[in-house]
Amino acid sequence: MTNIFKRFGITAVAIFFSNLLLAETSLEIEGLQGNLKSNVAAYVSAIPKDDYSTTLRFREQLEGEIKDALKALGHYQPSFSYQVDEDGQDTEITVTVEPGPITRIARSNIMISGMAEDDPDFIALVKESGLGLGQSLNHGKYEALKSSLSSLALRKGYFDAELTKSVMEVAPSRNEAFITIEFSAGRRYNFGETTFTGSQIEEDRLQSLIPFEENEPYLASKLGEFNQRLSNVGWFSSIFVGGDVAHLDDETVPIQVTLEPQVRNQVETGIGYSTDVGMRLKFNWKKPWLNRAGHSLNVKTEISKAQPKIEATYKIPLDDVLNDYYQVVSGIRYVDNHDTVSTEYNLGLERHWLLESGWKRVASVRGLYENYNQGANESGVLRMIIPGISYSKARTRGGSMPSWGDKQLMSIEYSDPAFGSDTRLARFRGRSAWIRSSGEDHRGLLRVDGGAVIADKIEDVPPSMRFFVGGDNSLRGYRYQSIAPRDDQRQLIGGQYMLTSSFEYQYRVSGDWWGAVFYDYGSAWIDNPHWLSGTGVGVRWASPVGPIRLDFAWGLEKEEDKFQIHFILGPEL
Repeated sequence: MTNIFKRFGITAVAIFFSNLLLAETSLEIEGLQGNLKSNVAAYVSAIPKDDYSTTLRFREQLEGEIKDALKALGHYQPSFSYQVDEDGQDTEITVTVEPGPITRIARSNIMISGMAEDDPDFIALVKESGLGLGQSLNHGKYEALKSSLSSLALRKGYFDAELTKSVMEVAPSRNEAFITIEFSAGRRYNFGETTFTGSQIEEDRLQSLIPFEENEPYLASKLGEFNQRLSNVGWFSSIFVGGDVAHLDDETVPIQVTLEPQVRNQVETGIGYSTDVGMRLKFNWKKPWLNRAGHSLNVKTEISKAQPKIEATYKIPLDDVLNDYYQVVSGIRYVDNHDTVSTEYNLGLERHWLLESGWKRVASVRGLYENYNQGANESGVLRMIIPGISYSKARTRGGSMPSWGDKQLMSIEYSDPAFGSDTRLARFRGRSAWIRSSGEDHRGLLRVDGGAVIADKIEDVPPSMRFFVGGDNSLRGYRYQSIAPRDDQRQLIGGQYMLTSSFEYQYRVSGDWWGAVFYDYGSAWIDNPHWLSGTGVGVRWASPVGPIRLDFAWGLEKEEDKFQIHFILGPEL
């Protein structure tokens, strides 16, 4: 009998502890909204759920976390009420919190001394801190201001700055707070001498990349810009730009730049696909620097069924190495597309400038030799010397899929027998594209592209300078370069004039995914335009490697082959 009771007792204890393990206690907090609710939830999450219970100890712990969360947002006198519901083994605790009155700032004494006293950035920082008289107390804003003052001082060269006093006093019974912050900024240092180590390029070339003058007030963002400029020239594999704050003199901070040369040969291979030209194989060879003057060579090869080509560019930087340079360009391109079979040889010289207005100007002269067959009845060889000039400007904000941006291009080329050309013509081209957004989920894109060739007759214009439209960057409901005037055999001969436009609306579906609807309109012609239109829908993805677009388009004026699919990787502008 004794053994039976022992066994029964052990079993009862096991059942008791098993029930304890299966029992659950849940917690609901009510009476709070917005920041108060989210802040309390963050604090309470520090309590393990296994500790939830109806004990006095748990209540004290819970109220302590809630009070700390509310104090941080200026509520020092909360009240609590509890409701406990038991359903069998489960228990639900509901806490209703009344946050109490808000504590407001009754005295705000924020003092900036030293050379930063009249600095507009420090004045704006204090003004926008949320710690003015009568504003609700927020511990986070108080701590953020102290941190921001120190951070701003470092960014603007106040290297001797220190927070000499910071006091926040609260009178809960009066719902008042008293803030004192004293920040001694000291003097502001200037940029000192810039020294370079490890560079294989002449120093005067590097000096042109410095975006600040010696003895100009220090600004950390200028060092970031300097680093970006050094990266953009492509001469270096490793770049470090920093102020040597360990060796400050009375007024300046020396700037140290440590560089490592880029490898002398870079090879890139790739495979791609475009709905316009089909499968493409790429082979690029680049020499980022050839000598101490920073000359470079870039050779691009593209193999495709419709347009295989090879291009070489030799770049000669001048005084402003990023924006002021010469380029010698040459290339060979073979075209077998629709009713055009052509072999082009180009050799040219370009001079590039960046104007103070932000426009980029390119003056050029190129030689063109083109052997071609166009349409059913036209073939020939044209030799031309073509001077030209172009202006372009691009502005964007918001990353690879910008929320705001525009791009403009204007160009003119002229050929004349006086230069040694076989024909006289003038070719004009203008493009404009705009991106605008409304909120975070709506984008609009507008593109207009136009051109004209002034010549006595179309036969005087080589096929590479005539206009053909259709494809992923013009009228998407029509095949690539399938729209142009035709001869008596209904084969394409190309146009002297061209105008296309496109409007696109995009809506963010989720995260980096967008849906799009679009409408395209345009034509290429010689005498009278025959206007064509198309519409469609698309998908946009802001991928890590850049925007990816997939379009499903319909040409509205076609009798057959009405549907086109376009896949594009690259920027929209």
